[in-house]
Amino acid sequence: MAEGSSNLMPIVSKIFCSPSLSTLVVRRRPHVINGGGFVVSDCNQKVAFSVDGCGILGTKGELVVRDSDGSLILLIHKKGGIIQAISTCSQWNGYTMNYEGAKDKVFSLSDSKPLFALRRSTKIYIEPKRMNKDYYFEVIGSFPQRNCSIVTSKGIVAAQVGFKEMNGSKDLYSLVVQPGFDQAFVVGVIAILDYLNGESTSC
Repeated sequence: MAEGSSNLMPIVSKIFCSPSLSTLVVRRRPHVINGGGFVVSDCNQKVAFSVDGCGILGTKGELVVRDSDGSLILLIHKKGGIIQAISTCSQWNGYTMNYEGAKDKVFSLSDSKPLFALRRSTKIYIEPKRMNKDYYFEVIGSFPQRNCSIVTSKGIVAAQVGFKEMNGSKDLYSLVVQPGFDQAFVVGVIAILDYLNGESTSC
């Protein structure tokens, strides 16, 4: 799988891959006003993505990522069932929708529960796994502290989360996506991290 600033790496779609560095701003929406979730804006303060969670959708363990036009581009589900309930890891699956309305699985995220692990481990695998078995992404650092990175299995940083300048508020933070990486995919991962930590997309 190609990497680097001269190559695009589409996961959701190549239209969300930029050949240059992208600095985005994430702003959480309050639950009491519009059901929570968050909005992602570009450097021109235009909405690039929006994320709806439990407060809007009314369903736990479900997230929706929309593009600047409000169209659904990524549907994310938490895997359920008895086996998942007793597992030491929670698993989430991300799907794109084709023109016929069918779902195509594009990634899966596995998050170890801190109760059973010395260090929280969050890994994201690209589908189909059989073609990418040695390639994955991992979240390094602390999302609640707005100090984390999404890196590839080869140690290449794909995206970074940090405080917005000197703002210091967890409701407004920066998301820097490196050249070539899929911004919609990165926003999808951030949406899951937000939910896992009981923030704007959770109930």
